[in-house]
Amino acid sequence: MKKLILSVAACLMLFSCQNDQTESLSDSANAITQRKCATQDVLEAQLKADPTLAIRMNQIEAFTQNALLTKRLVNGKVVIPVIVNVLYRTAAENISDAQIQSQIDVLNKDFTATNPDFANTPAEFAGVAANVGITFELKQIIRKSTTKTSWGTTDTMKKTKRGGLDPTSPTTNLNLWVCTIGGGILGYAQFPGGVAATDGVAIDSKYFGLSGTANYPYNLGRTASHEIGHWMNLRHIWGDASCGDDLVADTPVAKTSNFGVPVYPYVSTCLPAHNEMTMNYMDYTDDRGMFMFTNGQKSRMSALFVSGGARAAFGL
Repeated sequence: MKKLILSVAACLMLFSCQNDQTESLSDSANAITQRKCATQDVLEAQLKADPTLAIRMNQIEAFTQNALLTKRLVNGKVVIPVIVNVLYRTAAENISDAQIQSQIDVLNKDFTATNPDFANTPAEFAGVAANVGITFELKQIIRKSTTKTSWGTTDTMKKTKRGGLDPTSPTTNLNLWVCTIGGGILGYAQFPGGVAATDGVAIDSKYFGLSGTANYPYNLGRTASHEIGHWMNLRHIWGDASCGDDLVADTPVAKTSNFGVPVYPYVSTCLPAHNEMTMNYMDYTDDRGMFMFTNGQKSRMSALFVSGGARAAFGL
């Protein structure tokens, strides 16, 4: 069993804070050829700013491991109400209701293994490929005009006083902020344990949903599937370290992030020799290259929603 020892000292090393991005994305989506998720960078910045976050995350991890050992996992229906906060300066950034609904539809397929490309799961991984069994329901769309050209990764978009939008009841709603983030960042999430005032997921409007401004190769809504995986306590498949630990037993160890659409079998350089699960939502592949979660990942997510779990209010 993979284990996490998240000491305060460990939390303070390795990753530097992602600086507030103020430049316009004039380099456009076509210049972004590799997925870039800022979740780990944001976590490191939050850990530096709030030493008590490490304690809360350790407590959540201990609860999760106990839930896995005792099989204390949610077995009922979990429906996540979603608030979509759209911050726009241009007409393109003011994405349509249809584009927003298309993203919700993608999430419902990806988290219930009803996405058509789930059938592409290699036979080697078919036994662990999971129907997570969590669904999403669009509750409200909130729109706000702004003069900002980009928002960066310091949670500015989540604060009304700084021109953004405060989250709506974040203990019982998943808040998504859709805006131009900048710096080549597709999106980022807040892990369980963070403060409620910034809880949720930010996604650049160019990589949200299936239509409108969605840009290839991130035009299938999988940025949200990836980031919401983080929001539900999943780490990157490589554990954010060379041959690192993602705290999931049934995901093969990965050397590092993978990009594009690797051809299976993709043999890892992490020993002993094995094939990497590049098609997992928590890798960095193109949208068309990721299409599965595992049973182990499902168990980590499910542990959040039982009584005493970090997101138990959603499971009531």
